[in-house]
Amino acid sequence: MSFISEMWGFLKQRKKWWLFPIIVVLLFLGVFLVLGGASAAAPFIYSLF
Repeated sequence: MSFISEMWGFLKQRKKWWLFPIIVVLLFLGVFLVLGGASAAAPFIYSLF
């Protein structure tokens, strides 16, 4: 959790708000790939990439 608070402090202090959507999309893709790798839908997800 310290990483999240440190990242939030960085974004707030440096006014790098444009990084926030990029971070959210990368986190979503990471969760999508991890969850998709352990399910029956894995072959369909891997065909997208």
